Amino acid sequence: MGLEVDNLWVFEIAGFEIWITETIFNTWLIMLILIAIAIIARIKLQRFKEVPSGFQNVIEAIVETFDNFVSHTLGEKLSYIAPWFFMVFMFLLSSALISVFGVRAPTADWPTTFALAFVSLILMFFMGFKHRKGDYLRNFFEPHFVFFPMNLIGELSKPISLSFRLFGNMLSGTIILTLYYALTPFFVQIGIPALLHAFFDVVFGLLQTYIFVILSLMYIKGAAD
Repeated sequence: MGLEVDNLWVFEIAGFEIWITETIFNTWLIMLILIAIAIIARIKLQRFKEVPSGFQNVIEAIVETFDNFVSHTLGEKLSYIAPWFFMVFMFLLSSALISVFGVRAPTADWPTTFALAFVSLILMFFMGFKHRKGDYLRNFFEPHFVFFPMNLIGELSKPISLSFRLFGNMLSGTIILTLYYALTPFFVQIGIPALLHAFFDVVFGLLQTYIFVILSLMYIKGAAD
């Protein structure tokens, strides 16, 4: 795991080069792992029990906890978008945890965080127009129509700041760990890095995942209410 994003393969299709970078490959790897877990969970939950236990109890507890979190943040009216943000939460958390195994987190690459933040922007606009219609559009012209450019820039800046916050924090952990491995002798690279990975990948990763999701939900709530 280094500071640069490696280009793994290059394919040429109809005269265009398609680059498969380390970020893209690691994203596919995380998607494959999450899809496999989802399929296993679906198979195991086919025999649904009225009184959950074991694996079913764990899955129901995770889903119910996240649904309650979204409902309390957005309200019941907007809680139907919880499945999307559950997927975002699991992807971001998996991206952080995979760094423990020496794999570069996709979220340490800005295009990944910007893509997720851009979807939050689209959801914010969509939910605003869906639930408030003309009232949401009028907000861009308040308190006077001359403020429209600034109001629009203010809305468009939200995914930019959201993406850079996540990207910067995840990249900082990658930089610190890379420098530690590069500048320290081998005998101090046993044991101590586990503490660094526990903080930057697990604790810091969970915190940044929570911040990204909660800010996205608050932006959507502000637009739709």
